[in-house]
Amino acid sequence: MDRLIIKGKADLKGSIQIKGSKNSALPIMVSALLSKNTLKLKNLPQLDDIDNMSKLLGSYGANIKSKKDTLEIKCCNIINIDADYDIVRKMRASILILGPLIARFGKARISLPGGCAIGTRPIDIHLEGLRKLGANFQVENGYVVGEVEKQLIGNHIALPFPSVGATENIMMAASIAKGKTIIENAAREPEINDLAMALNKMGAKINVKNNGIIKIDGVNSLSETSHKIMSDRIVAGTFVIAAVMLNKKFEVKDIESNHLEALTSSLTEMGAKLKIKKTSIQIMPTTKLNGIKIQTAPYPGFPTDLQAQIMALMSLVNGNSQIKENIFENRFMHVPELNRLGAKIRVKKDIALITGNRNLKGAQVMASDLRASVSLVLAALCAEGESVINRVYHLDRGYEKIEHTLGSLGPSIKREKY
Repeated sequence: MDRLIIKGKADLKGSIQIKGSKNSALPIMVSALLSKNTLKLKNLPQLDDIDNMSKLLGSYGANIKSKKDTLEIKCCNIINIDADYDIVRKMRASILILGPLIARFGKARISLPGGCAIGTRPIDIHLEGLRKLGANFQVENGYVVGEVEKQLIGNHIALPFPSVGATENIMMAASIAKGKTIIENAAREPEINDLAMALNKMGAKINVKNNGIIKIDGVNSLSETSHKIMSDRIVAGTFVIAAVMLNKKFEVKDIESNHLEALTSSLTEMGAKLKIKKTSIQIMPTTKLNGIKIQTAPYPGFPTDLQAQIMALMSLVNGNSQIKENIFENRFMHVPELNRLGAKIRVKKDIALITGNRNLKGAQVMASDLRASVSLVLAALCAEGESVINRVYHLDRGYEKIEHTLGSLGPSIKREKY
């Protein structure tokens, strides 16, 4: 197992280029299952989740060619088997293979997925949406077993919550279903648009409205195409927050800054000095930052995936702050570890109360999930002395070797086995 050794009071200089989005790449990789033709994807990040999804698709017989940040996936000889439990347990995105397999083969059997321990994230919204298209499901012995008699049929589906994964699963399945599907209260995250764009390049007929309505006209088959994955707004936001915490002049490049409006408006409210352009955000030093209140919400609200990072920042600013977590019921697992570094954070149910003006000090801490991991990295960079962050395999699921990417720009971050 790996851990990171981080020296505090770090320097940070220059700029960083943001690679493709993990949360966009995973469903688009899965969409290759819908077709016998080649799907070529560019700008993929080099992450454990990408590797695991490649292994999962490979276990079904997908032919995958990988070269740097490019993948070619061809699913002409798919064997519809049970999804590999050892892979599925590592990431919840594996549930996304359910819709495409049922749409193409009429049946699927997949182990209940794993991933970060940040909440129940029930898959019933996925299953109910696919049921509306004609699929039948049973959960037996830890597996979801689904089948459809002949072919999925388009339908009107109103989601009880704008679940990103459920929206993606239904979109993919409906793209080759018979007839028209309308999804109401669909997720509006930018990754949904990226998936729709990729599917449309393959020949799907998907119209994504910005009001949470998606209209899909099913087609008989999908064709070969090439697609560039959008930039990772969560990684971008993380490094913007890092620069604000370290109070350094820094630039985050190759992004779509409009995807980060909820974050940048919150940082500006705190007193951060940002120069925002279409494809970059420049952070300038400031003399004073103040606490604020935020609450997480589905896009375009404040992303839950940046909650842990901004909490670390809130521990340093003047005054007190408050975060209300509305997405996951167990997403404050980083609080005890931030407190070990000198933060003063109290949790009352779904609200975290953060005391500002804390002098963080190096300590040994343990990562509990992906975004919690990086919040500890950010706090450690600002602390006095040295910190040790254990169990960073969580971090590697969503951030390319941070000791190289961020570590090459001033901070001292070393990885070692233990």
